[in-house]
Amino acid sequence: MFLNTQSDPEAAGQQEGLLSPQPAHKLSQRIKKKVITEDYKLSGQVLGVGLSGKVFEIFQRNTGEKFALKMLKDNPKARREAELHCRASVCPRIVRIADVFDNFYQGKKCLLLVMECMDGGELFRRIQARREQAFTEREASAIMKNIGEAIEFLHSINIAHRDVKPENLLYTSSHPDAQLKLTDFGFAKETTTQSCLATPCYTPYYVAPEVLGPEKYDKSCDMWSLGVIMYILLCGYPPFYSNHGVTLSPGMKKRIRNGQYEFPNPEWSDVSEEAKQLIRQLLKTDPTERMTITEFMRHPWINRSMNVPQTALHTSQVLAEESHVWEEVKEEMTNALATMRVDYEQVKIKTIEDSSNPLLMKRRKKLANAPPESPGL
Repeated sequence: MFLNTQSDPEAAGQQEGLLSPQPAHKLSQRIKKKVITEDYKLSGQVLGVGLSGKVFEIFQRNTGEKFALKMLKDNPKARREAELHCRASVCPRIVRIADVFDNFYQGKKCLLLVMECMDGGELFRRIQARREQAFTEREASAIMKNIGEAIEFLHSINIAHRDVKPENLLYTSSHPDAQLKLTDFGFAKETTTQSCLATPCYTPYYVAPEVLGPEKYDKSCDMWSLGVIMYILLCGYPPFYSNHGVTLSPGMKKRIRNGQYEFPNPEWSDVSEEAKQLIRQLLKTDPTERMTITEFMRHPWINRSMNVPQTALHTSQVLAEESHVWEEVKEEMTNALATMRVDYEQVKIKTIEDSSNPLLMKRRKKLANAPPESPGL
């Protein structure tokens, strides 16, 4: 049951004091103190489960419009997430925040984020479900441009998302013209030239190498994530992968630090050299050499996507054939989100042979055992 907090002005003042002053879009100006059920009806349907809790389906009482409700335990971290997401949601490539409520739930103070409902599902689930028509390199270019637009806006207002991954890229609907948007600001931080980010907060397979150790890092870690997502879009499996049943194996850590990945055939045989070069610029191990979002958006493969070849890719086939493995990858990534700090200095580095890519190995074996094609007449 949600209770009104309006009768507790001292508590409300303390909560507002957790925020840093902002020139615009201040969270304290957006928070509603009344009970959320006055404006919205909760259906009880769970739309998803994230690190910070469940996301519920709700309906606006006056219009009947469907929204998604994210419940956060009210603390400084939740306030930061709500603040940054509110500031960012003016961008059409960011999931929109419609309302923010300050209520009690089961005796605890909570922040309730009412967001637009993304009925189209996750990025790779949509590609995985394709059966009739092949997923093309030109489509991959258009998707990367959409994701880039979200990152471009965030970086322009000095916000690093720090958790750019397929699960946080959602479609508005199942319609072919649905919009792709970025969500979940649980790990986002404000960045300035005076203050760099230093918390080793990561999701394996998308994490920039400088995040793995004690080095400071900034918005360039988002660019590394773009490179990994682009790689998967073009072949169906990630460039770095752990096969040890742990969130981040020492072998995979070494591969990421050394930037060791390949463009193996047949998945990459027809992909344009321009796309491969762009990935190389995004996956630079030295963040000072890594492509910026401005350079990314100006790259011909991105800003002239209509000129990108309509080469049929292996992506949807690989994702469909290895769906159970892909789910395991996502589960490992979700588990890793719970670990905010890791003492990597105590980790013993193993040889690179200890880290392998089961998706690629399984596919290699399948291709090797396949009967040879009959020559054409």
